[in-house]
Amino acid sequence: MAVGERGRALGREASGFMAAGTFGVAVDIGAYNALVHLGEDGLMDDQPLLAKTISLVAGTSVAYVGNRFWTYRDRPRGRVAREYSLYMALSTVALVISLVCLAFSRYVLDLRSPLADNVSANVIGLALGSLFRFLTYRRYVFPEQPAT
Repeated sequence: MAVGERGRALGREASGFMAAGTFGVAVDIGAYNALVHLGEDGLMDDQPLLAKTISLVAGTSVAYVGNRFWTYRDRPRGRVAREYSLYMALSTVALVISLVCLAFSRYVLDLRSPLADNVSANVIGLALGSLFRFLTYRRYVFPEQPAT
């Protein structure tokens, strides 16, 4: 494959990855707000951490389906249980990356405003976590060649 073709293929892959991830984030945010804030007293108003866990698993699962059947549809199929477990484990590492960015901002730089929290966790942390996910998913979860 020529360099130009490889670049175009990587661009298509990256845009598919971003689209699947965007849809997953929308499911995560929507589910969380529906569980905690919908109605007078949300269904899980008193359990926001459990609600976030449920919404995050739902959003990550949606992103997995989008990546498996759209972004990486041309890659060899592995066992779904193995792929999904690895996908979730790498997503957990990416979450830790965001948490480290937030902790650094709060506890090292002593920046505690809502803007600082969102920039550190949801801009810098999300960007670094997404880069980590893209690089690791394409290599370990959806490799071009079957794992040996």
